[in-house]
Amino acid sequence: MYSFANDYSEGACPKVLKALIETNDVQSAGYGVDEYSLAAADLIKQVIEHDDVDVHFITGGTPCNVLAISTLRAHEAVISCESGHINAHETGAVEATGHKIIAVKGKNGKILPQEIRDVMADHTDEHKVRPKMVFISDATELGTIYTKKELTAISEVCKEYGLYLYLDGARLGNALVATGNDLSFKDICDLTDIFYIGGTKNGAWLGEALVIKNDELKPDFRYLIKQHCSMLAKGRLIGVQFIALFRDKARAYLDNARNADIMAQALKYIFRQFSIPMYIDSSTNQIFPILENRVLEKIKSNYTVTEWGPYDKDHTIVRFVCSWATQKAAIQDFYNDLVMYVNED
Repeated sequence: MYSFANDYSEGACPKVLKALIETNDVQSAGYGVDEYSLAAADLIKQVIEHDDVDVHFITGGTPCNVLAISTLRAHEAVISCESGHINAHETGAVEATGHKIIAVKGKNGKILPQEIRDVMADHTDEHKVRPKMVFISDATELGTIYTKKELTAISEVCKEYGLYLYLDGARLGNALVATGNDLSFKDICDLTDIFYIGGTKNGAWLGEALVIKNDELKPDFRYLIKQHCSMLAKGRLIGVQFIALFRDKARAYLDNARNADIMAQALKYIFRQFSIPMYIDSSTNQIFPILENRVLEKIKSNYTVTEWGPYDKDHTIVRFVCSWATQKAAIQDFYNDLVMYVNED
């Protein structure tokens, strides 16, 4: 079985593994104040072109989301697309902290400025929670990306209403190298208050870099990390990995993401050769073909994929994901198999 189920089925990319082995016997301080974590934070500041940020290394995406939203006061809420990870795939982790998620429909996985305005118009007094943060992700859960114009418009609405803008960057690398992207690391930092750079889904064993730009969110953040069981004693585990990924202007990080995107777009091209439509047009490493159920059952005999949901009684929306490690040979094998699957009675 070959897996197209996600972008973290493999371990770590070679540069990360090499860095972990080379530093394995070195003694260092714990809890994220070691020399490696500090050096990794400096590299990230150089790449995003901001020295005035705090960088914290966190084990995973859901902990990042919980921590970022936990900076709010008890009566404050976060606005998210219905498809947003905090709303659809985190088992109530945010709600468990006492913060309500106000879900809006969005379009193609992206929140619209008018939706934020509508929420604010509906939450005007103490009888409802006070919206205080907007949650977005780039790339989105549907593999789509924000343009600079779109992100700027959201940022401006947030400033107008005094809302924090938080960007989930689990697949930020995939968004930044995608066809049609016009955002940079610097733009992401310029336009948000807090965001994270995903490592788990882009060649690290585990770990994300949570970047806080807004000074209001910085105080006592390490207390939150500890309280939410996210402070690693061996914090250098994440720092070492981000050094490997972000040296040379984040070359390895972007190369990993580029391979994932290219392989997924090759899959999309293959599906189109068989006139198989896409549920949504994604330019990143997640694609969503609409497959005949009979073809899907044959695919599942040799490949692991994610059934996103029914399209109609005879078709299913299926998610295929490629990673830093996906090879051309795997794509060619899938093409050869798909020829048989489609042509079999």
